[in-house]
Amino acid sequence: MSLAVYPGTFDPITNGHVDILRRSLKIFDRVVVALADNIRKTPLFSLAERQAMIVEALGKDQRLEVDAFQGLLADYCRKRGATVVIRGLRALADFEYEFQSAHMNRRLAPDVETMFLMTSEESFYVSSSLVKEVALMGGDVSRMVPPGVATALATKRQQGVRP
Repeated sequence: MSLAVYPGTFDPITNGHVDILRRSLKIFDRVVVALADNIRKTPLFSLAERQAMIVEALGKDQRLEVDAFQGLLADYCRKRGATVVIRGLRALADFEYEFQSAHMNRRLAPDVETMFLMTSEESFYVSSSLVKEVALMGGDVSRMVPPGVATALATKRQQGVRP
């Protein structure tokens, strides 16, 4: 069975992420959404909240697993037996960063390939960071995120969380 890993912080998951995941499930037998504990980011949502939002957005598909990891992605892929890392691309700036990461992962785990999927036209401008900023400032992000995420963002705003 082919196993792919789709890593990220998913803080929060957007419709662009959901699109990439659904398309990945058409290609691979199983996909693990690997929530990264990124030392460069301070997440708005806890790990448990992010996991719940992902499951709610994608439903209960037996081929999909949501997991968390710390450390190197290459090590996580080896541990899980994954042969492919899935990455979404929105724009040229994404490509530069992802290109560097893919080559570093190739150096660390030569048996793991990186597959890039382009986001849909509806989502190419959407990022989790932008969604959080707009939502916490009172903007409508309901067309950019799954319904449960929009509700969770509204709750954070009501609690006085600021970008």
